[in-house]
Amino acid sequence: MQLEMARMRWLAAVLVVSVLPCTAQALHSSAPIRLDPKNPHYFLYKGKAIALITNGEHYGSVINADFDYDKYLKTIEADGLNYTRLFGGSYVEVPGASFGIKRNTLAPAPGRLILPWARSAEPGYAGGGNKFDLDKWDPEYFRRLHDFLGDAERRGIVVEISLFSSQYGEPQWKLSPFNATNNVNQTGVADYKKVNTLDNGNVIDLQERYVRKLVEEAIPYPNVIFEIQNEPWSDHPVLTDVVNPYLFPPARDQYPNSIEVADEASIAWQTRVAQWIANEEAKLPLKHLVAQCYSNFRLPVRSLIQGVDIVNFHYAYPEAVSRNYGLNKAVAYDETGFLGRGEDPYRRQAWNFMLAGGSVFDGLDYSFSGGHEDGTDTMANGPGGGSPEFRKELGILAKFIAGLPLESMVPDNRAVAHAAGVTAHTLAGARGVYAIYLDGNGPTSLDLRLQPGTYHGEWLDTKTGETRPVEAFHAGAGSHKLQSPSFANGIALKLVREVY
Repeated sequence: MQLEMARMRWLAAVLVVSVLPCTAQALHSSAPIRLDPKNPHYFLYKGKAIALITNGEHYGSVINADFDYDKYLKTIEADGLNYTRLFGGSYVEVPGASFGIKRNTLAPAPGRLILPWARSAEPGYAGGGNKFDLDKWDPEYFRRLHDFLGDAERRGIVVEISLFSSQYGEPQWKLSPFNATNNVNQTGVADYKKVNTLDNGNVIDLQERYVRKLVEEAIPYPNVIFEIQNEPWSDHPVLTDVVNPYLFPPARDQYPNSIEVADEASIAWQTRVAQWIANEEAKLPLKHLVAQCYSNFRLPVRSLIQGVDIVNFHYAYPEAVSRNYGLNKAVAYDETGFLGRGEDPYRRQAWNFMLAGGSVFDGLDYSFSGGHEDGTDTMANGPGGGSPEFRKELGILAKFIAGLPLESMVPDNRAVAHAAGVTAHTLAGARGVYAIYLDGNGPTSLDLRLQPGTYHGEWLDTKTGETRPVEAFHAGAGSHKLQSPSFANGIALKLVREVY
């Protein structure tokens, strides 16, 4: 019933767009999230320019039968966040083992894994229960998927569905539904590094059916983005740069200092996946955005797969934005981690990235686990952080960004000519709106170069949300000095020019 209602709603939206004049109101009421035509570094969704900000669970909401995704989505909505990431089911992890995650939503307990494919009558799946039949779909999976996407849409939450992921190693590959030992379909690939290449035997046809099926099922939902593959460089790395070139080998060329992209074999396969998505949606008037996970840290993009709208980086630096701003695509900080459990490093990352002109900040929150779908599992649980307190802090950032005229906001490297002892990232709007983040500890003195006029504004404590007004001042053609209050681990400033 829910699926039919969703399809009817989508069909009605299509008819509205097809029959009525192509008015802004008609498009706003029915179109999937898209890049804002006025400023493609942000998104247009339900008639409003938005950025996407979240701290979400480890991608197993739908495939984990023990995970209460309704409580999870309700939690991130209440925290003022509007985004989440979801793995489609082609990759699973090992309970209690993968990446040191003790309570991993992407690693369901034995017998609690629900994938797009139905179980066969033959026992022997490595993760418990019967093997999978990759020629048959599991209705329960798609019931959960539709329920999740519909619930997210009602709450104003956009969902990135990551269709595939690197396998990373034998432990994950042993649980893969594409591994011949886990299915009854005699799949013909034994090397996990070949599963996401064109040299994977009959798996390629099964992958195409899977992609087309998920794209078809997502048609009714305007809140969906498709990512081709998570971290493709992990199984197919090409060392392209390093963070710190002054380290001695071999550490210089190894994670966490190496900057890698996917090799040619991976790109050829990812290109095929992107073509499946495009072909499946070719006849639709309303199409979903497509993301390519390009690299870790920071790197100027050499080329993107055709049809890609969003460039995803993991563990990103603000330079990932500045070096790729001219692409006129959305640039996303798609996953955080490996900086401990404290809140300050991730909060600073978020503010630096978004105030550099980023489109998405997607934190990984290990306080979400089975039985703690409200994000209160604050015991050590993986290579990162996450807590109710930090999500509230991200909500402060989300509210700050939402209060800007995003359709005209662009990075401005001249507005803050100098910030004593701290690092500044600035967005500026056409009518004299400035959003400034100062990273470090203060007080500091700012040397500002603003559009001439009279300004008012406020300082924002990025941790507590407390504000302090800025006394109105007039900025002329030269510089203007502004003294900040004391702060630790960053402070934000919003200035607005008075219009007469």
